[in-house]
Amino acid sequence: MQIPAQPEVNIGTAGHVDHGKTTIIQALTGFWTSTHSEELRRGITIKIGYADMPIYECTSMTGPERFSVIPEIENCEGETIFRRAVSFVDCPGHESLMANMISGAAVMDGAIMVIAADEQVPRPQTKEHMAVLEILGVDKIVIVQNKVDLVSKEEVKENYSQIRDFLAGTIVEDAPIVPVSAIHKINTQYLLEAIETYIPRPERDYSKPVKMFVIRSFDINIPGTPLSMLAGGVIGGSLLQGALRIGDELEILPGYLEKKGDRIAHEPLHTEVISLNSQTLRLEEAHSGGLLGVQTDLDPALTKADGMVGNVTGKPGTLPEVRYDLEMEAQLFKYVVGTDETVEVSKIQPKEPLRLNIGTSVTLGSVTNLREDNVHVSLLKPAVAELGTKAAIARRVAGKWRLIGVGQVLS
Repeated sequence: MQIPAQPEVNIGTAGHVDHGKTTIIQALTGFWTSTHSEELRRGITIKIGYADMPIYECTSMTGPERFSVIPEIENCEGETIFRRAVSFVDCPGHESLMANMISGAAVMDGAIMVIAADEQVPRPQTKEHMAVLEILGVDKIVIVQNKVDLVSKEEVKENYSQIRDFLAGTIVEDAPIVPVSAIHKINTQYLLEAIETYIPRPERDYSKPVKMFVIRSFDINIPGTPLSMLAGGVIGGSLLQGALRIGDELEILPGYLEKKGDRIAHEPLHTEVISLNSQTLRLEEAHSGGLLGVQTDLDPALTKADGMVGNVTGKPGTLPEVRYDLEMEAQLFKYVVGTDETVEVSKIQPKEPLRLNIGTSVTLGSVTNLREDNVHVSLLKPAVAELGTKAAIARRVAGKWRLIGVGQVLS
């Protein structure tokens, strides 16, 4: 599939494990985003996947059939216009991979929430993913009622009613619900129309200093490559603001992490942009919006196996500070999110261990001070966080990390 231009919006997938998120993306793009050997063996998404998709429209047609991912639209008698390209951020649905999902959600402009028609609504990670989207303010959401081919018409209607009940009171209670069969590619044109209608391109400010969240990183060299021919490491993510050009200098924070005593210390990294790529395009300049691969002159040992995930990169001297301690105003949920049973959220306690997701970074910390809703946490691993940043707060519940609230960084 040819992509005429750099994607300008990131659309994430959300929903319970095995509800068909990756299959939906394949139905739209023809690309299976779960390529890691362990993902193929287990049949689930583990790492954040990605795929780009163009959207074309026939000007002489009405209804959802006017949209397509290829320029040759059946029965089109007028002009076919390229509308835009989008990037899909395919997130895992398994409960043990929630931290990966939150990292992916940090770069989403909108989302498709996939809910299976052959299961009760909501399932635990359906609730958990919706909570994450609400925490991060992702409110441009299309609901995909998948697997309608597996149930009767009456069951589809009952499932639809359950979805509407689940959405009531959320930030997307009026979101469109599109019934599809991803495996048979049924109603995908209606999904394209919903994406084009309900997930618009957000306003971007290209004049601001460039800032990018890193959600993947790679070593692109094959084993046995001579030292003189080694290519620099690649970082992947999305530009939150600004524009990036080949030859630009970048600072990466927190950068290189090294254990010193009972803490992990950081050393900022500096690098140069060697090349810029979207999924199918080589770029001289990249703007904010869409997913991007940036080849650098970093030692590929640093970037291999997602070693740079959780970093923030941008113009030197413009990035937020690296924090070893965090004070935040915590807003706790009434109930723990992601469990089958109903568990009330109790107050955060002194010395309690917490898991914090800040941007694409995941770090653990211990509560050192409490004052009303303000919580001071000493971090085991430093994180980049500017004033006002939101952090997803999780605690151990029955041996698993579960979301209990959201914090806003104060100092």
